[in-house]
Amino acid sequence: MTLPDRRASWLPEEQLFTARPEGRPRRRPNVVVILADDLGWGDVGCYGSLHHRTPAIDVLAAEGLRLTHGYAASATCSPTRIALYTGRYPGRLPVGLQEPVVVRDARTGIPPGHPTLPSLLRDSGYRTAMVGKWHCGWLPWYSPLRIGFEEFFGNLDGALDYFSHLDTLGQPDLYEGETPVEELGYYTDLVAERAADFIRRQDRESPFYLQVNFTAPHWPWEGPDDQATSDRVTAAMKEDPLTAMFHFDGGSLDTYRAMVEALDHGVGAVLEALQATGAEDDTIVVFTSDNGGERYSFLWPFLGEKGDLLEGGIRVPFIVRWPAGIAAGQVSDVPVVTTDLTATILDLAGASLSGLDGRTLVPWLLNGAGPPTGDLLWRTREQGAVRRGRYKLLVDRQARPLWHGLFGKRGPRVRLFDLAVDGRETADLAADHPDLTAELLAVWQAFDAALLPYPSARELVGATASRPD
Repeated sequence: MTLPDRRASWLPEEQLFTARPEGRPRRRPNVVVILADDLGWGDVGCYGSLHHRTPAIDVLAAEGLRLTHGYAASATCSPTRIALYTGRYPGRLPVGLQEPVVVRDARTGIPPGHPTLPSLLRDSGYRTAMVGKWHCGWLPWYSPLRIGFEEFFGNLDGALDYFSHLDTLGQPDLYEGETPVEELGYYTDLVAERAADFIRRQDRESPFYLQVNFTAPHWPWEGPDDQATSDRVTAAMKEDPLTAMFHFDGGSLDTYRAMVEALDHGVGAVLEALQATGAEDDTIVVFTSDNGGERYSFLWPFLGEKGDLLEGGIRVPFIVRWPAGIAAGQVSDVPVVTTDLTATILDLAGASLSGLDGRTLVPWLLNGAGPPTGDLLWRTREQGAVRRGRYKLLVDRQARPLWHGLFGKRGPRVRLFDLAVDGRETADLAADHPDLTAELLAVWQAFDAALLPYPSARELVGATASRPD
């Protein structure tokens, strides 16, 4: 694949999305899902980056469908991954209540035997593999191989030093299957190389599903040329692993740019492998992020960041390319979320959609039906949100004393925004639309009640303290 070497903001003229008249292709597609880690809304060129060159991701968007209202299922890492693999709200499972997963015990993971995207695709005749970050439970109890992935190369923890490959406890965290391994190299490059290798090994007659989970651009702040920085972070782990890994004293806009551009180079390697093997036309490629950006991310025009249900914490790049099924150069403002991706892939594979919380997008993408309907819902320990059409309800669970004291209010703070004109979520329309506000609040409260309750802080701290070294 020849990728243009130009400013990251480059994109050809886009057209509003319309399904092709020929409808759904007869051949089941290969599936490649590329998940970035903490990549913000504006961190790639086709979403408005002012600082990064991302030609591979921009080409992916130019050759497919760019969704401008694409959402992660959670504002933090592991719940979104759980939602992707199960197709269900994270709060349906105990492991999804940790934001993110930190406890390492037999109770904390996606249960083996639970229907998942990889297990259902495997049972439908797909070859399945994951490369990169897992973060949904630890060995000896949990791993990608126990939920349907037939191959795995990557790390189990939520963060990894890019060169020493140590995790947040300062322990080696690189596996081939369930066997610890040692590999030299910058982790973003290793993930891309392994993903490309899997594609090149596939038989064209059998469909495959490849999950590519980069850790970039998650901290620690280390670009491809920052071996010396890694050495300092790795040495600091001997004193305090987690503080060292958070890398509070590190990073810069230039370092972040190097990390994002290394991610883009990795995406390019995956796309080149598809082209070289002739699998490009028959492969649906999805590129998105597990949540919004963090310290050095470009999130304009949104407020909030990772961990927050404001748009900056959950609205993410969301690109879908499938040459055999979706015309190039298209854009849509239809709201979609991670769990919709799960349902759509399973529908395309002819697998069961039973028990999913996501909506299949197949009728809209391929059959000329109208956009999917239904509310998008989120819940964290601190907040809740409902997206219905152009409106979004935001619920702060805990009353803010100053705010509520000024206006004599009690209970949670509830705000209503019109995202069609106010992406910054600054004009609260709750008083202007009291009936809609009350209706959406009731929807969210019923949703909240249907999920598992969060463990108390005491329970979580106790479980964390008892985890094995």
